[in-house]
Amino acid sequence: MTAILTGEFLGTAVLILLGGGVCAATSLERSFARNAGWIVVSAGWACAVICGIFVAMACGAPGALNPIGPVLDLVNGSRPALEALAMILAETAGAFCGATLVWLAWLPHWAATTDSKTKLGVFCTSPAIPSPAANLLSEAIGTFALVLITSGISRSSPGIAAAPLIGLVVWAIGLSLGGATGYAINPARDFGPRLAHALLPIAGKGDSNWSYAWIPIAGPILGAITASLLVSAVMQPVAT
Repeated sequence: MTAILTGEFLGTAVLILLGGGVCAATSLERSFARNAGWIVVSAGWACAVICGIFVAMACGAPGALNPIGPVLDLVNGSRPALEALAMILAETAGAFCGATLVWLAWLPHWAATTDSKTKLGVFCTSPAIPSPAANLLSEAIGTFALVLITSGISRSSPGIAAAPLIGLVVWAIGLSLGGATGYAINPARDFGPRLAHALLPIAGKGDSNWSYAWIPIAGPILGAITASLLVSAVMQPVAT
């Protein structure tokens, strides 16, 4: 169990360090990569997923990097409740630490950046058009696609070989669906960095928009469970 928790913690930390890092690189003032655009952001997150999975699996963890993994294990009865909760906490703590490293890596740029919403966007998601029902649906659809497609991948390319393919799935979701809400599709990816934003002494940071924070938690869980039900109904089991 220690190996699983360590791997999920470190893998998620790497995910946020590189994913949040590309958000910082493309948005903070006086960054050489500023205004590089959405394709760079989505590609950066895809690479971050691949790197995080490799780190997690090398430690002996499944490489979920996302609480929807243990949540689905709990729903399916394949993981005890305490173990699932411990994984969720490890992933959230890893996300918090990864966000803290992003803050440190870009330390002089927070004061140089005047817009507080830009700073918040380095850490967590927000909708392009605020509409709770639509934003919830967008996150649910994005996560539905993530679970459905990665379930197909796990049945054809199990294990570490699936990591680059999962990265491509995340890139595809970011390019096609991510522009509406910033595609959290991962409760820990949003909550851990949002908490870091709230607690860290970031120059001119503004508020952490906690009124929106439930959507990137509830949406991914709803989408993941719906996709899991479909997968159980129509896909062949993973070969053992």
